[in-house]
Amino acid sequence: MESFMKENVGGKYDPKSSHKTSTLKVSPFVRELQSAPPNYFYQSPNPPPITDLFAAPTGPYFFYGTLSDPSMLRDVLGLQSGPKFRPASILVYECKLWGPYPALIDAPGLSAEGAVYHVQTVEHGERLAAYETDNYQARPCRIHYLDKEEPSQDLGYTFMFVGNTQDLSEEVIDLRCQVWLKRTGDNLLLIT
Repeated sequence: MESFMKENVGGKYDPKSSHKTSTLKVSPFVRELQSAPPNYFYQSPNPPPITDLFAAPTGPYFFYGTLSDPSMLRDVLGLQSGPKFRPASILVYECKLWGPYPALIDAPGLSAEGAVYHVQTVEHGERLAAYETDNYQARPCRIHYLDKEEPSQDLGYTFMFVGNTQDLSEEVIDLRCQVWLKRTGDNLLLIT
């Protein structure tokens, strides 16, 4: 390297003198950065609030089965009055049956209709998750409202079936036929 520099710089290259800091001018911006704390670049000036990633989500929930029955949802959440629903649909899903229960699964090109309720608290989200059992999980979805009110679309959640898909019937059910599980005392009855 030294021989290359001597040949191309005209013999004036001296590696000891070329690195003197007294000849370098440091910009004021660099000086300011040098005085910053070591983790300066990794701290947000407005840090987001701490959230529990394992907490049940809140917001709009799309229901397509028993939870779209107002009396069932009122009982599950312990509401004093009936819940306010909005009719809606979600795309790329279809509903099959897991025993007597509706089960929502991915299905490109298809859609499912149901109702949306706005879950206000994490406690209500946890009650819904407990009601749905481990065979269903709250997953994000794009909701398309059918009632001509605003907003016409929303990002929300729905309970998708995460159990063994071989346990599902091959029959695709139309939830507009209102297949419900109705409670009579301690028993559940499938009615249409």
